[in-house]
Amino acid sequence: MAKNNTPKPVKDLKYDEALLELQGILSALQDETLSIDDLTTSIKRASELLEACNSRLRTTQKEVEEIIVKLGLGD
Repeated sequence: MAKNNTPKPVKDLKYDEALLELQGILSALQDETLSIDDLTTSIKRASELLEACNSRLRTTQKEVEEIIVKLGLGD
């Protein structure tokens, strides 16, 4: 049976999965193991992964700040 190489949609990835995939793309770029044919696709995917990770970090930060305020632990 052939393996499906279609990546999971970014919105369906957990933060750690997105970060791991992003690290893999970065590693391929640094090691120059990424073919020129796959370069554009990989850069686009990395951009989507970065956007998703940053969004999740901002959301988490906001939620933590709200919890801190609710607990009266803020400045």
